Amino acid sequence: MHGIFISMEGPDGSGKSTQLELLKEYLSKKGYEIIVTREPGGTKISEAVREIILNKEYTEMGYMTEALLYASARAQLVSEVIKPALDAGKAVISDRFIDSSAVYQGMARGLGVENVYKINEFATQGVMPKLTIHLDLPAKVGISRKNDQKELDRMELESMEFHERVAEGYRKLALLAPERIYTIDATQTIEAIHKQIVDKIDNILS
Repeated sequence: MHGIFISMEGPDGSGKSTQLELLKEYLSKKGYEIIVTREPGGTKISEAVREIILNKEYTEMGYMTEALLYASARAQLVSEVIKPALDAGKAVISDRFIDSSAVYQGMARGLGVENVYKINEFATQGVMPKLTIHLDLPAKVGISRKNDQKELDRMELESMEFHERVAEGYRKLALLAPERIYTIDATQTIEAIHKQIVDKIDNILS
């Protein structure tokens, strides 16, 4: 069995974690050994970097510093977890990957998508998802959900204008890579979203 790499993307509050767990159950039933991870994080080192990135006290963090920290955490995750899992024929599902940096730092922060991809091409050794699920949700809805769930981190505490740039950035990015990024309306029910995800994955696996 060949390994398969799937990433789940979308603005904060779009329901990635819920859909990720449902997808894990689905692929397990199809015989895959599943590795679920998240960004930034997924390894001891990457989780330590995550604490720095998302610490709401670090308001002075520069945009390039932020982008490079994300890339550093990603480099460790790829070399330690993702690449070995794919080589072993496992299914890897990641809550965010390189496209998050392209949108958050490349578009919303204004560093440029190409610049962010260049940094991360080196960091990821060219590893890319076979399929990226983009859960499209209006920024106001997503942040409202986050406010109801927990205390917000440094990125979640950004202005609504920033989060709107993120949501729009994902839509633009999906148009640039339609062969890989599959957009789903995240205002639908959990069940309806899950069905569209598994239908798309079944089509790829077949």
